[in-house]
Amino acid sequence: MWIARNWKDYELLDCGNGLRLERWGKFILTRPDPVALWDPAEPSLWERSDAVYHRSSSGGGKWEISALPASWEIGYGRLTFQIKPMGFKHTGLFPEQAVNWDWIAQTLEASSEKARVLNLFSYTGGATVAAAAAGAEVCHVDAAKGIVLQARENARLSGLSDAPIRWITDDCRKFVAREARRGKTYDAVILDPPSYGRGANGEVWKLEEDLFPFLLELRTVLSSRPRFVLLNSYTAGLSPAAGAYALSMAFPEARVTCEEIGLPVTSTGYALPCGIAARAVF
Repeated sequence: MWIARNWKDYELLDCGNGLRLERWGKFILTRPDPVALWDPAEPSLWERSDAVYHRSSSGGGKWEISALPASWEIGYGRLTFQIKPMGFKHTGLFPEQAVNWDWIAQTLEASSEKARVLNLFSYTGGATVAAAAAGAEVCHVDAAKGIVLQARENARLSGLSDAPIRWITDDCRKFVAREARRGKTYDAVILDPPSYGRGANGEVWKLEEDLFPFLLELRTVLSSRPRFVLLNSYTAGLSPAAGAYALSMAFPEARVTCEEIGLPVTSTGYALPCGIAARAVF
């Protein structure tokens, strides 16, 4: 497992009974996590929560907030992110992705040549700001306008307002098809597709049907000297072996590795699994 161990402003204090107890800066949140099948190791810690997300039996849920600002900031190395309670238990950041941000930065900085990076299904831009901070030119694409605005705010907070980042609100498949027609290419592609989603104009995405054809289509926008393709997934049932196989079949000339990604749990010393990441390096 690739574990995000370098956080100072985030900490997974404990987990269990289908929940996480997390410290985001100086605030403590309780959020659902179906992977936490066991009992909490330190039950007394859970009394400290500043906010708890309660799932609804009809779907969705809501936050119960004791003492919490509308938003606040946390840092990760040279990056800064805005955190705020959002729908569906979100906070605007997936902290386990820090293990990928580190890898992206190290990979890009290993070459003296500036890279062009395409970040698809890019959410609030953790990978975008990591790549831009490492000197890359980045194209950030997501179908949700509000999420793209929050990504731009994360770039500003990270001192990257003037970095060469294109901010695109669009369906990722349609955008890639247009870039291919224009002859636009990229040296690296990052994608974090949902299990199911809709594009800006109602386009439907189903990972089990659409992921592999989309990986093949990405070949049309790779430069003649590509660096990497990074695939993230939180889809239940998509194992590291399946992720590695999909990337290997789509990019047979690349070296592919795939692992679970996770977060260290302070109370136990174990690591909580949080999806997979597959890396194809050319």
